Amino acid sequence: MAKLSSEERAMFPLTDIKSVVKLFTTHLNKNKEPNLAILSIIVGHIENTLTCARGAAAQETSLTSSLPVDYDDCATAGGGGGLQTDRYSDVDCTLPVVEYKSVEALYHRFLAIIKAHVDVTAFGTPKYATRELVKRISDVVWCTLSSSYYKDRAHLQSIYSYMTGAKLDSSGTTLAVVAACQALGYNDVHLALSEDHTWVVFGEKGQHTVEVTWHGKGNEDKRGIPVTDEVYSKSWLYVNGQPVICDRYMEVATIVSNMNPGISATTDSEEVMLLQQALLWSLYDAGHLAKYPMAIDNLGDLEEMMPTKGRQPATKMYEEAITSAVRYYDNQHVYPYTYLGGYCYRNKLYKQALKYWAKAASVIKNYNYSRDDEEIYKEFLEIANELIPHIMRVVSSGISARSILKDPECFAYLIEFYDGICEWEEGSATPVLHIGWAKALFNTISKFDAHVRSHVKMICIDPDSSDNGDLQGSAVEKAAAAEARTSQDQNGNMATDCINLTEELFFCEHYHHHRIRANARQVRKRCYVGGRRKMLMTDHIAAKDIDPSEVLHRWPLVKLASAKMRGLRDLLLADKLNSQAISLQLTAQSQVTTKKRGGNELESPHPGRSKRTRRE
Repeated sequence: MAKLSSEERAMFPLTDIKSVVKLFTTHLNKNKEPNLAILSIIVGHIENTLTCARGAAAQETSLTSSLPVDYDDCATAGGGGGLQTDRYSDVDCTLPVVEYKSVEALYHRFLAIIKAHVDVTAFGTPKYATRELVKRISDVVWCTLSSSYYKDRAHLQSIYSYMTGAKLDSSGTTLAVVAACQALGYNDVHLALSEDHTWVVFGEKGQHTVEVTWHGKGNEDKRGIPVTDEVYSKSWLYVNGQPVICDRYMEVATIVSNMNPGISATTDSEEVMLLQQALLWSLYDAGHLAKYPMAIDNLGDLEEMMPTKGRQPATKMYEEAITSAVRYYDNQHVYPYTYLGGYCYRNKLYKQALKYWAKAASVIKNYNYSRDDEEIYKEFLEIANELIPHIMRVVSSGISARSILKDPECFAYLIEFYDGICEWEEGSATPVLHIGWAKALFNTISKFDAHVRSHVKMICIDPDSSDNGDLQGSAVEKAAAAEARTSQDQNGNMATDCINLTEELFFCEHYHHHRIRANARQVRKRCYVGGRRKMLMTDHIAAKDIDPSEVLHRWPLVKLASAKMRGLRDLLLADKLNSQAISLQLTAQSQVTTKKRGGNELESPHPGRSKRTRRE
C-alpha cells in the first residue's frame, strides 16, 4: 500500500476540482497499490462538507462556487428550459479546502483501529488472506460502528464517514474491510460487486469468496459465509456468478462512482457532481472503467445533465455500458439496459425505450425472483405500471397518434417485456405478478388495434430445450426471424442500434426530462433543453412521420418462453381482448416446480447499500 509521496503532499491544500483530479491521477499513475483509505477520506470529506452541512442550513454557504442545484426550480431557470446543454462541466469549480493534516489524522486513526484489534500472528501470518482473517477484520469494522443509526441514509459509504461518525452503509462496510486488508499488507483481497450487493474475493488467484456485510435486515450472520455456486445460481443479487471483480484501480472507481451529491429530496450539490464527473473521466481515460458497467452508466448520467466539451454524448456511454456487460459478464446485468431505456424515455424516443426495457426483461428472466431482489422489482414495477402507461397516454392523442400504436414491433417489445417478467417469476418461491400488473398489461395492449397485433408472429418455445428450429418452419416465420435478428442482435451487439439512436437524438427539437436519483430513496428532478433539429441523410424518420401502411409490412417474431405468456398467446391475438381472462392467466400461481437455491437464501428487503440512481 502506498502512502502519499512528498510530491503528492505538496499538492495540498486541495481547493478546487482540478487539484483533486491531479492528486488522484498522480497517485494512480505512480502506484500499483493506490491507497484506498486516503482517497476515500478525501472524497468523503468533500462530499459530506458540501451535502450534510448544506442539508442542515441550505441557505448558508461559505463557498465561492455556485449554489446548490434545485431541480424544483429548473423549469423556470435558463429561459424556461432548465439546465442548458451549453452548460459544460467546470473543472475550476472551487471546493471546500482539504488540508493534508486532517486527512493524515483520520488515516492514522483508521490504521490504529485495525491494527489494535487484528493480530495477524494469531492467524499464522499467512502470505495470502484467509477466510478467518477476513471475517475477523469484518467483525472489527462491524463492532466499531455506532450501535444506533439508520443504515439506509445517504453519505455513509466512505471511510471519512466511518472515522468521523462511526457510520457505514452496506457497501461502505465492504470497502472498509478491503481497505483494512490492504493496510495489513494483504493485497489479494478485492471487492466483488453485483448490481445491489458487495462481497470480497481473496486468495492467490482470487479464487475464494466471503461475505463481509449485510443485505437486508437481520442478515449479520452472513459474514464469513462463502458465495458458492449454490448461493449465486439463478440469483440476481449475485448476478449468476458474474460480478464485477475489482482490481485496485476499479476500487478507486467504486469510491468515486458511489459519491452522492444529494443535499435534500430535490436539491443536489453541483460541486460534488462536477468533481465526480471529472474523476470518472480521468479513470475512464486511463481504461479503469472498461469492465465496470455501473460506473460507465453513472458517467453517462452526469454527461446527460452537464455535457463536457469534446467528450462522447451520454447515449454513447450508456451503449458502452451495455457492451461491457455483454463482453465481460455474459449479459447478466440488467441495469445497463434500464439506464438506456430510461434515457430514451426521457427524450421521447418511445420505441427505443420499449426495446431496451424488453432487453432488460430478457436478462432478468435468467433469474429466480426472491425478496432480496426488491430494488430491481421496483424498477420493473415502475416501468410496467408508470412509464409504459404514460407512453400510451402520450401517443394515443395529438400528432403522436399515428406512431408506435401502429407499429407491430412496439407491440412485440411489450410482449417480450412481459414474457421476461413472467419467466423471472417461474421457479421462484415468491410471486412477482399481481392484479396491478395485469391491469397495466391489459390497458397497454388494448391501445393496439387487432390488425396491428395480428402482424406479430408469436411462437411458443420450451425454454429448457435447445431444439426449437422446427417452430420456424413457414417462410413467413423465417422472414420474420431474419428481420428480428437485424433489429435486435441476439448476441447483444449494439453497433447498428448505437448509430441509429445517436442520429435520432438530433430530431428532438426540444425535449425535457425528469431524473430521479435515489440514495436512500431520495428523489430529484432535472430538465434541460436539447439542441436544434438537424436534417440528417439517414433512413430514420421522426415517429410522427411514420406511415402506418409501411409499418404494417413488418412481421416481428416473438418467442414466448414463459408458461403464462404461452397461455396468453391466443388471447393477445384475438380481435376482441378479454380483460378478465387475461388477468386470471397473468396472476395465476405459477405451475412450475419451485427451485430452491439452498438454505443460505434469505428472503428479506435490502436497506443497506447506497442505491443506484432511480429515474423516471
